[in-house]
Amino acid sequence: MATAFSSDGEAALRRELGPAAAAAAAPREDLDGFYEMGRAAAFVQGGGFRKVALQFPDELLADAAAVAARMEAATGAEMYVLGDTTYGSCCVDEVAAEHAGAEAVLHYGPACLSPSRKLPVLHIFGRQPLDIERCAEAFRELYPDRQSHVVVLSDVVYAHAMGELEQQLCPEYPNIVFSRVVCGDPPGPALPGEVRQFGRQFLVEAPGGLQDCAMFYVGAEGLALTSFMLTWNCCPFSSFNPATGCGRRETLNVNRALMRRLYLVERTRDAQVVGILVGTLGVAGYLAVLQHLRKLLQRAGKRSYTLAVGKPNPAKLANFLEVDIFVLVACAQNSLLDSSDFYRPIVTPYELELACNPAREWTGNYFTDFRDLLPGACAHIGLPPAVPAAEAVPDISLITGEMRAAHLHDPPATQLPPSTALACRDQTRALAEISPAASFLESRSWRGLEQRLGQTPISKAVQGRRGIAIAYEDEGHEQP
Repeated sequence: MATAFSSDGEAALRRELGPAAAAAAAPREDLDGFYEMGRAAAFVQGGGFRKVALQFPDELLADAAAVAARMEAATGAEMYVLGDTTYGSCCVDEVAAEHAGAEAVLHYGPACLSPSRKLPVLHIFGRQPLDIERCAEAFRELYPDRQSHVVVLSDVVYAHAMGELEQQLCPEYPNIVFSRVVCGDPPGPALPGEVRQFGRQFLVEAPGGLQDCAMFYVGAEGLALTSFMLTWNCCPFSSFNPATGCGRRETLNVNRALMRRLYLVERTRDAQVVGILVGTLGVAGYLAVLQHLRKLLQRAGKRSYTLAVGKPNPAKLANFLEVDIFVLVACAQNSLLDSSDFYRPIVTPYELELACNPAREWTGNYFTDFRDLLPGACAHIGLPPAVPAAEAVPDISLITGEMRAAHLHDPPATQLPPSTALACRDQTRALAEISPAASFLESRSWRGLEQRLGQTPISKAVQGRRGIAIAYEDEGHEQP
């Protein structure tokens, strides 16, 4: 799960293209059908857009030039191709689009369907081929009982074929439910029994609700399926991979994965300094959740730093060793980042709430969409009143065995900027700023080069080497 979001690009630079890979990277012949040129042109002309950004994932960049040329010819608008995205390619890159002055975005390929914050967006998933007959046959093998309550989910690139699959299976399975892909937040309140998550919408009519249903996923194994399985962990899952033509019951040990996440919650309770990683700048509500997390950490007595590092990788985050744990604010698919290769664990906003909000308890439900935690959302739980330290119930860390503070702190009457947190430093009554980073630096055995003010003799500047590091002009000759 880490490579999809935090890749440093080394794999792409070292990839060798053989005959099969070169054929797969060649432009497609049926561009109009695969990229739905008619629907895209109608969107651009209907909105009166003059500058449009076309966002492609890496695997579809071979078609970018041809698609842009056809779109310009059909609409008369300027088209700008966005290749390397700021964050995950499944999210709409509004930052890069605004750099080009675009008025709208055409997002191609797989998408997390998170609502955008500013620009109008049209999602074009790409009509990947699906063998309907083989998929229906795999479904019958996995669910021989015709009265089974099953919800059919699919990767967005196969959504175009779900209508035909529904026509084949519905006459045989009266209790089957097909989810519908919804771009953006659907209007109006949800109906009783209606589920709206991950850009999918479906109505559950099983007597016991969703927990009495099985899930059948059409698509390859990936972040979307993992997110579905953790969120709906009470439902048994099976899947059909169109690339291999095989159906199977998913054997991912969800309980083991949840235990790993709950271990990270315990690590978060022990942390004193938390780094908030900004993993998206385009998903609606990300500013609100950043403010919510800062308030939560302040009430829990923890220091927080907000870090915008683009796509996180171990090398970047290793620069912040004073941070005990990171929380990633990203879309629902990219939130579950595998942090086993990182020097510090990375948790989700929901896991941070489990650790710092005493009113929230583990109920078996898991949330990967940070918008569910905001006030007014389905999973929001407010902070309880602060308890004096003398009345707080002692809490013992399950990892270190030490006692830790488990009560909320009263918010200060007047909130001061961090730069005004001053303390007496020495006998001259000089004032110095206090910060966890400075305290961490003080405790390290190696703190960098010593200044030695007034002790280093002054020397004249001399001419150094010339050229590049791989081949200096005086390479091999002794310096004068």
